[in-house]
Amino acid sequence: MLGRVVLSFVFVLLLLTSSAIFIGHPDIRSHFVLKSLNQPLQCGPEPPIRVYMYDLPRRFNVGMINSQQSKDETPVTAKDFPAWPDNSGLRKQHSVEYWMMGSLLYERDGDSVEETRDAVRVSDPELADAFFVPFFSSLSFNTHGHVMTDPETEVDRQLQVDLMDLMKKSEYWKRSGGRDHVFPMTHPNAFRFLRDQVNESIQVVVDFGRYPKQMSNLHKDVVSPYVHVVDSYTDDDIQDPYESRSTLLFFRGRTLRKDEGIIRAKLTKILAGIDDVHYEQSFATGENIKASSQGMRSSKFCLDPAGDTPSSCRLFDAIVSHCVPVIVSDQVELPFEDEIDYTKFSVFFSFKEALQPGYMVNQLRQLPKEKWTEMWRQLKNISHHYEFQYPPKKGDAVNMLWRQVKHKLPAAKLSAHRSRRLKIPDWWRRR
Repeated sequence: MLGRVVLSFVFVLLLLTSSAIFIGHPDIRSHFVLKSLNQPLQCGPEPPIRVYMYDLPRRFNVGMINSQQSKDETPVTAKDFPAWPDNSGLRKQHSVEYWMMGSLLYERDGDSVEETRDAVRVSDPELADAFFVPFFSSLSFNTHGHVMTDPETEVDRQLQVDLMDLMKKSEYWKRSGGRDHVFPMTHPNAFRFLRDQVNESIQVVVDFGRYPKQMSNLHKDVVSPYVHVVDSYTDDDIQDPYESRSTLLFFRGRTLRKDEGIIRAKLTKILAGIDDVHYEQSFATGENIKASSQGMRSSKFCLDPAGDTPSSCRLFDAIVSHCVPVIVSDQVELPFEDEIDYTKFSVFFSFKEALQPGYMVNQLRQLPKEKWTEMWRQLKNISHHYEFQYPPKKGDAVNMLWRQVKHKLPAAKLSAHRSRRLKIPDWWRRR
């Protein structure tokens, strides 16, 4: 009986082997390899970037918010970090520097760093991946040098001089030539006196409109959102948002701008007299900001033309209002674009297209209701990435910025290492 079982087993094995000769060689391993490739990868969260923040006297940062702290030479701490003032008006849009500093100051017992933060502060600079310089350069311009002919601009210039004196004494600045140092500079005139001294550093900017490529560029710098000035639309749960938003296209703001912003004046004529298009000259007072918020929330599309530079705060006001942005700017760069696809919730027109009478409005009218509704849903899903807040929250704007800084560090390290061994000027810069 046992012999018959053995013979039967040998017969079946020979039959399978001969079949494989004609059918092809079955690779059993491939079944398991393919199966494993189809399984989701079980990866833990990326470790947060380790940031050393320089301890600067308060006149370089929060002393410009709270004058009582301006002469305090001790660095600010989490315990006495002042709230951003509610009555700051348009200064708020350039306050990225404040929120980045706050994210490093914030401490909470039991905080799971790996789950909630993309950057943590380290007290030992030897452990740092990057170095944050908490100089409020945008606020300094707005506070001391907003009128460039005013003698007060000397205060802004002196702060920059004093800061760079401190930086040049730092062994960590010397070690990398400042390449791993992070400077927030979201106002186009921020750090305007000595900006060429931080050409190699990682600059946090809103666009590159006024800077030559050797000073600021997408390769080494981080594009930030403006801080939105309208309130976020937190209860946008209307059953039929398309029909409830009666205005097709909305714009409320300054129409007389410099450089690329001249398109705003031209659009005034092209969009005049269209019933469901609201295009209005306005200035940023408290009441006008509230009116803009109401207008965005009742509109399907919000127009975002270039301002004095290729970008505008209006884009981010539209995002948090869940109003589909219509971006008209030929040279705009957008924040977090390696992680976010703006075409899923925005519409883009070139200057040439926007200035063709009737073209832009007709294109918007032809967008199907179903497509607009999906873009509206996308806006609701991604708007938290554009929220600056203290304390910071997972996935908010400041954490997204720290992720972007982390992406720039390998190139900064490469550049620093190359610079130490070069005996002649870098030949790549001459190409």
